[in-house]
Amino acid sequence: MTETPDFIVYAQHGWADNHKAIAKLTKELNISKARIITPNLGWIRTWLRIEPLIEQVEQKAIETIATHPNTPMRIIGHSMGGLIWLEVLNRHPEWHSKVESLVLIASPVGGADLARIIDPLGIGIGIARDLSTNRRQMAQSIAKNIPTLAIAGDTDQGSDGTINLETTKFDGAKLVILPKLSHEDLKNNWQVATTILKFWANPVITAPPPADFTYKLIERLRLIPGMTDAHQRDFPRAKVYLTFDNGVTLRTWKNFLQIEHVFVANSQQQCLYSGFVGWIHLRELHQILEELLIDSEKPAQTL
Repeated sequence: MTETPDFIVYAQHGWADNHKAIAKLTKELNISKARIITPNLGWIRTWLRIEPLIEQVEQKAIETIATHPNTPMRIIGHSMGGLIWLEVLNRHPEWHSKVESLVLIASPVGGADLARIIDPLGIGIGIARDLSTNRRQMAQSIAKNIPTLAIAGDTDQGSDGTINLETTKFDGAKLVILPKLSHEDLKNNWQVATTILKFWANPVITAPPPADFTYKLIERLRLIPGMTDAHQRDFPRAKVYLTFDNGVTLRTWKNFLQIEHVFVANSQQQCLYSGFVGWIHLRELHQILEELLIDSEKPAQTL
């Protein structure tokens, strides 16, 4: 007879990787009486399409749940591994009550900007289209039911060298930023393990931020078709497009490829949001910018 574990840990590696590093991370967690599952998706397969990878992880979970139907689950995903689990949990809301916690490590929930640059039209150049997909609404819906932790590294004041900080953020997740840790470091690091253990000790659902003026402004920008979260490094180059009554500014900048970026800054001139759209979505961006300009001139400033 199979002994029932206290809980099951699913730890999923990401793009251009195998299971070895994240398996070492689970050992750092010093878990006893737990069953640890670290599927190896195959290095080459992670360059192709995400759907077969989702199906592989989903099938493994189905099999495990059939064996241990009443055993709680804890999920860890690095980079694309986190995106895969978002897709799996989105397909199986009946599993949500079984999941004690969801930990996303350097996962581009809002879409990876590098992938968007590789496949700007979303035609399916390798895995790029799948990695550039915005899953923020999906993640926020899941985080309403499952205590969620998002861990991000910051090596250059805005990214871990691969994934920018902005794309790891979403409502309902507790965000922890670990300075000086690269995307590679985050696969297996004692600081990551310590952060996970601390969250596991008190896994609670995080309340979303207040829907104030700045929040609504950023959400309006994020809803523009093709809007992709960007690094904040080019914020100093941006010019003020619009200053609101409360001192919040909207700024724009184009790079040498004429890719238009938009930034939101507070009254202290600190960047709160950065994003960009490709050429095919410039019309939609300009339309929203014009609408915001018109709204700002109304007696009662609203969004």
